[in-house]
Amino acid sequence: MHKYIEKLSALLALTLTALCVQAAEPPLILVSIDGFRPDYLNRGVTPNLNRLAAAGARAEAMRPSFPSITYPNHYTLVTGMRPDHHGLVDNVMSDASIPGVQFKLGTDAVTDRRWWDQAEPVWVTAQRAGIRSAVLFWPGAEAAIHGVRPAMAPHYDGSMAAMQRADTLLSWLDQVPAQRFGFLALYFEDVDHAGHTFGPEAAQTTQAVALVDQAIGRLLDGLSGRGIDANLVIVSDHGMTPVSAERVIRMDALAPQGSYRAVTNGPYAAMEATPGQEAQLAAALLQPQQHMQCWRKAGIPARLAYGRNARVPGFFCLADPGWFIAFDDGAAARVKGGKHGYDNAAPDMAALFIAVGPAFKPGVVLPVFDNVDVYPLLMGLLGVPPLPSDGTITSLLPALLPKK
Repeated sequence: MHKYIEKLSALLALTLTALCVQAAEPPLILVSIDGFRPDYLNRGVTPNLNRLAAAGARAEAMRPSFPSITYPNHYTLVTGMRPDHHGLVDNVMSDASIPGVQFKLGTDAVTDRRWWDQAEPVWVTAQRAGIRSAVLFWPGAEAAIHGVRPAMAPHYDGSMAAMQRADTLLSWLDQVPAQRFGFLALYFEDVDHAGHTFGPEAAQTTQAVALVDQAIGRLLDGLSGRGIDANLVIVSDHGMTPVSAERVIRMDALAPQGSYRAVTNGPYAAMEATPGQEAQLAAALLQPQQHMQCWRKAGIPARLAYGRNARVPGFFCLADPGWFIAFDDGAAARVKGGKHGYDNAAPDMAALFIAVGPAFKPGVVLPVFDNVDVYPLLMGLLGVPPLPSDGTITSLLPALLPKK
């Protein structure tokens, strides 16, 4: 933790000299478009997003943290910590300190603060600083992290359409002055769902991109009609790459039967050795493999910044982009469309970043940066000191207007 404290003083100095904003005024709106690759802006169906990118700042690409999946990266964006540090190391997890419970999407575990308490997201710190926060479906908002939830945060409802989500957020901006929100967050999953089902190049995915762009247009019109000049930060958590049933690695054909307990599979596979079978499993996996690499958790390459958290299983295999690791016939039969979770440096895993509003210069194109850097930016825009993190605002300073 001491290295984070050392970094904090430098981050605070840069933030305070770069930003001139009042806490909660103008409001800060953070939007996630799950699974949105930056090149989707070139499909001719995103007039609103392209207009925002021209009016403010955008990144050539934003590099997600590893693993390049939804929950770990959404929590990274709002904490500035890598998954190994904030504890959301996967969409499916076990923890010896939380016995008998598996963390998994769509279960009550997502509301249990014990899975989230290794870090503190923007909205918790903002609430404690007196800035009311409203969060629509951002992962983590359903839990009372460190005992705090946003002032407004309905439970996830996947049936709520994109336009209704935009309207809901706008309605929250109609609060009386004493109840107004300074930080708001909004989540769209349409592009990710289409990319998984049909693949990133499919017409259906382009249609989903267009749909979310229309919802962004609805949000912009609503802000304009209310005379609200908000700072708007639009991100995605990861990209998407095509997969097929012809590019499947069968783990059950490589590892001896009974030598492991499968935890998760897909672009990567995580497993625990069966007691007494660790050497046998290691002998099978820790040798050159076609289209994937395997490691003990301690041997995962340092550049991935992954494998030190207790929640990461003992053995880990990462497939080449476009390949899929399956433990059984059922998983292999479901391989279609698109996937993410690959090496976070793979081009198809790149994420979106657009920022526009009174704090940002127009027409800025930033080089590739890591998504941990979004957190100190958000905290600076709120006028609240950031907590220690893995991020730095340095990469984003060229996008910010100078202090007046």
